Amino acid sequence: MLETFASIFRIEELRKRIFFTLAILVVYRIGGHIPTPGVDGSVLTQALSGDSIFGLLDLFAGGAFAKATIFALGIMPYISASIMLQLLGAVVPYLQRLQREGEEGRRKITQYTRYLTVLIAALQAWGTAGFITTISSGAGVSAVHMDTTWFIPLTIITFTCGCIFIMWLGEQITERGIGNGISLIIFIGIIARFPDAVVEEVQMLWHGTRGFITEVLMVAMMLAVIASVVLITRAQRRIPVQYPRKVVGRRVFGGATTHLPLSVNSAGVIPIIFAQSIMFLPSTIAQLPYFRETDWIQNLIAYTLAPGSFWYSIIYALIIIFFAYFYTAIVFNPMEIADNMRKNGGYIPGIRPGKNTAQYVEKVLTRITLPGALFFAAIAVLPWVLIGQFGVNYFFGGTGLLIVVGVALDTLQQIESHLMMRHYDGFLKKGKIRGRSM
Repeated sequence: MLETFASIFRIEELRKRIFFTLAILVVYRIGGHIPTPGVDGSVLTQALSGDSIFGLLDLFAGGAFAKATIFALGIMPYISASIMLQLLGAVVPYLQRLQREGEEGRRKITQYTRYLTVLIAALQAWGTAGFITTISSGAGVSAVHMDTTWFIPLTIITFTCGCIFIMWLGEQITERGIGNGISLIIFIGIIARFPDAVVEEVQMLWHGTRGFITEVLMVAMMLAVIASVVLITRAQRRIPVQYPRKVVGRRVFGGATTHLPLSVNSAGVIPIIFAQSIMFLPSTIAQLPYFRETDWIQNLIAYTLAPGSFWYSIIYALIIIFFAYFYTAIVFNPMEIADNMRKNGGYIPGIRPGKNTAQYVEKVLTRITLPGALFFAAIAVLPWVLIGQFGVNYFFGGTGLLIVVGVALDTLQQIESHLMMRHYDGFLKKGKIRGRSM
């Protein structure tokens, strides 16, 4: 293990990417502690403590939402914009053409995503600013210490600019660092809550608020979630592929038997992140001035879309399953795989090359995606029972652990790729993360 870490720093490009990523994450964490002008963070934190909806939102923002710092909105507006454009790409011909144009089309879609992010961030900032003006402590001390006429436009600008800056940081990590920048920003925001969550659990156990058996069950649940996520994330369905033997002069080429690895969870943690972003949207809209004064909307959010409630769990699970299939369809094209196999003379035994191969691969991929999607939906939803029944910290819920483990595995796999390209051993045996066959 020590030799592997030493190998990382022997590769100049990989070393620079890792240090660059760490530097960007440090900048993000520093920004998460810069307060928004005119807001009393202590009053806001006290008022929001125990609220399930805003507690979960604060988890994804790395604690910035409860303190109303300049990064209070986090990266969720950008994710919401990405979801909208990807969904529109399935029905809007212009966006479909851009998706097929390769790098140039991807740049245009990225630019449109940025514009939409600004719009969504401004709307969320407006609703959040109006919501903050209504908050006060038990002693009647308001969370805002300036005239609302100036506070709301100033806060809208501050939150929107903060979101745009986070978006830029994430793009820099993806381009010049290691790992997916947006996922890593969410990852570091969740990890930042770990020390406070542990201290809170220890204090509750020390003062007798939490029973010892409950803590043991919670730790066991966390270990089970981590182990099962690693197992399912690395699981593969390997389809045998045969390449015929070719004789060119006196040399023989091909004749090898290999396999096509299909991951049970091709979409990674993206469905979890997307689903959580969708679930945040109603509560965000409910904070806009018009909707905040509508009782039936507030009751709908409080009783049906509160984390841990029956309808929240059902809707959340269905959205996860939907995005598991949707994102898998985006990142994996069976027809392209079949065409590449046919051009190289490869074929699946018993399946004709071309269209039949694409249909077979799509059929297998559809079947193995379902259990993976159901598993992740169950892991994301079931721990809320512990949170609702026993008051377990949000950090230890299934959603947070799923994202942390998934992003860590994805980043580790990218580091493994850099090591293997330069003939270094990786973190696991034989220098690679093995996929589990199914």
